[in-house]
Amino acid sequence: MVLSLAVIGVLVGAIYIFIPHDESADAAKSAVKAVDYRVELITARRAAPYPVAAPQGLPKTWRATSVSYKASDDGKGGAWHLGLLDPEEEYAAVEQSDAPARKFIQEVTLGATRTEGKQAVGSKKWDRYEGDKYRALVREEEGVTTVVTGTAPYGRLADLAAALVAKKG
Repeated sequence: MVLSLAVIGVLVGAIYIFIPHDESADAAKSAVKAVDYRVELITARRAAPYPVAAPQGLPKTWRATSVSYKASDDGKGGAWHLGLLDPEEEYAAVEQSDAPARKFIQEVTLGATRTEGKQAVGSKKWDRYEGDKYRALVREEEGVTTVVTGTAPYGRLADLAAALVAKKG
């Protein structure tokens, strides 16, 4: 039995030595693939009944990782999603919809609740939400709710919110 364990140990050691593995910071960064969201943004801006917001002028250290636009079943609107990693590798997302605000906010913030105070972003004030997993900045306007949410700190969420430009296609 000891001989069998020794043979297995040698095989495991050889596999570990000869199989490439990279535990550097570059490997962690390349684990999440960046996406180009321009086509989806153009499509969403044409399809949505509200001006769709996307960041403009963010540094290259912000990387888009996910994007989607889902039209509603009744064809009157839908939900826009753009997920990003900030320079510190924290998640941040832009979520927009013309669905009922309360339900939409609960869904995209994973149950975060409104807190006291507001976050100044440019000349506008955004509501703050805090949850077990995500924090969020929320702005409700006529016909659309915009949520900037994620694991990033409020300052980074505010940076993303400040870079948003809403346009209709």
